Amino acid sequence: MEYLWTKGLTPPEFPPLDSDIDTDILIIGGGMAGILCAMMLEEAGADYVLVEGERIGKGITKGTTAVLTAQHDILYQDIVKKHGKEKASQYLYANLHAVKAYRRLSKEIPCDFEDRPSLMFSRNDRALLEREADTLRQLGYDADLTTDTPLPFPVAGAVKYEGMAQFHPLKFLYGAAKNLRIFEQTYVKKLESTTAYTTKGSIHARKVIVTTHFPFINRHGLYFAKLYQQRSYVVALENAPDLGCTIEDVDKGGIYLRNYGNLLLVGGGDHRTGLKGSGFTAVRDFCRQYYPDAREKFSWANQDCISLDGIPYIGPYSRHFPNVYTASGFHLWGMTTSLIAAEILTDMVLGCSNRFAPVFSPQRNMLTGQLFINAGISALHFLTPTVKRCPHMGCALHWNPVEHSWDCPCHGSRFDQHGNLIDNPARRNSHVE
Repeated sequence: MEYLWTKGLTPPEFPPLDSDIDTDILIIGGGMAGILCAMMLEEAGADYVLVEGERIGKGITKGTTAVLTAQHDILYQDIVKKHGKEKASQYLYANLHAVKAYRRLSKEIPCDFEDRPSLMFSRNDRALLEREADTLRQLGYDADLTTDTPLPFPVAGAVKYEGMAQFHPLKFLYGAAKNLRIFEQTYVKKLESTTAYTTKGSIHARKVIVTTHFPFINRHGLYFAKLYQQRSYVVALENAPDLGCTIEDVDKGGIYLRNYGNLLLVGGGDHRTGLKGSGFTAVRDFCRQYYPDAREKFSWANQDCISLDGIPYIGPYSRHFPNVYTASGFHLWGMTTSLIAAEILTDMVLGCSNRFAPVFSPQRNMLTGQLFINAGISALHFLTPTVKRCPHMGCALHWNPVEHSWDCPCHGSRFDQHGNLIDNPARRNSHVE
């Protein structure tokens, strides 16, 4: 696999921790959410440090398609149904605020920021999009329902959001990280209360923010039950059209598209990590059918944490784990959610209120159908007889022939062919040889 966003960039380097230290606020994880937290705490004049086990931006951030939009599938009608209009409004305006914040920050941080409307469509279910557009209007946002799209096939309907955007995620992250107090190659082995024990020393903090993609402390918060992970596959095409907007297919197994420079990015093939899915085959079949003259230049896969109800978890880690906070379950919308998470968590550790926080509370009701699906899959793979097991919670690992990795279908940990850890929540390598 070859990642588009890493090409031609020289990452900044930060030293590893080399002794025990004290700080008011510790951030664990150097992806987009963690770096934005550090940037906001720096601007507030707070005493903080950020530690990253490897290099900043090397995890999920490098694989995002980096679309900045409040258009998150048909989530708004779902939120109204499950949580009411007030929470749906909080979610909508939090994401609209995030797009505006990136637009402002991009004037100071060069990141190839481009204003692009976003479009979601269905080939066969216009009524679904009509309901979503109607829900948005009830929330005070004037979404445009149309059938006019730049796609090479007709659609039953599409909802268009004006004023959305896209950018280069690593250019932004590396620019934002300048002059921040960061320690790389500093892996947190254990967190007890607000003291972190790393490979390089101990960090004694007053408050801790965990932005490690999947929260890694199992004994608090039940995140192993509240989250699962899914893989998504992207190819970047040369000799393909500029669509003029970012696009998402809301039908099951649908694709998503955006341009960057002279490339068209086409993604899809989503499936639960560790289980079989169409993967690159679905994406490449789409490209061959609709863009037959295009040439593939890059291809990669990425991993997303999915919450029980589609809304991220941002806030206190657990009622029984004081002064520790987290952000996870960003689904496919990690860029706007990272900024929202950073603002909410920065306000919380500084003792301020945040108007968007209630809808993202990790302590909301867990009783959903997805909870029982997660529990069933975990039980099945925990009981599967094999010696190749995930060290996170003991589930059976499955070989991924496309990416040549051992993947866990329970919680999404991944390991290379020799058992070396690729993706968390596992904290150590697996014995697979």
